[in-house]
Amino acid sequence: MQRIAAISASVAIAALLGAVWYSTTGPDTADQFAQCRSGNVAGGAGQIGGPFTLVDKNGETVTDKDVITEPSLVYFGYTFCPDVCPLDTVRNADAVDLLAQKGQSATPVFITIDPERDTPEVVGDFAYNLHDKAIGLTGSAEQIKAASQTYKTYYKKQDGDPEYYLVDHSTFTYLVLPEHGFVEYFRREVTPEQMAERVGCFVDAS
Repeated sequence: MQRIAAISASVAIAALLGAVWYSTTGPDTADQFAQCRSGNVAGGAGQIGGPFTLVDKNGETVTDKDVITEPSLVYFGYTFCPDVCPLDTVRNADAVDLLAQKGQSATPVFITIDPERDTPEVVGDFAYNLHDKAIGLTGSAEQIKAASQTYKTYYKKQDGDPEYYLVDHSTFTYLVLPEHGFVEYFRREVTPEQMAERVGCFVDAS
């Protein structure tokens, strides 16, 4: 059920963004990353991503400048997610390891969309168990909403059990470079090998 909900959410957010997401037109020759992209961002990559203020595992307030210090794979999910988030975040961690084998460094970043249950300690433990470089972030409901809107993501808490509820959410992973911001996104079907290859291309071109 959660898998279906997440897929539906992904379809909904892709339709909602419309012209912002990648078009099927040819690569922009003025784009230094043109050879790495799967398409073009209508309106420019600057339409997605940007500043955020969240809370780290120690309960300290951090900004995007504190977090995005090297190529980063940013994912919005929640630690109680039964299947989608674990698969996606492990895929991202595997891609980071594959990049390391090629001498390229990247960081998996996990931003919760369930701040009610995902305290700093909870997201910290989640990140620690995911990868030794992973960063887990939470924050107030307002901070999470602002970060989500910045990256044009979707999430909605389902009605039901007040403790064991599920959250519908989009499932894209975003590649963010410190000097360039958002440059690419990855769907769920992308393999660790494919992700590492494309991230590596962006790193080489930056």
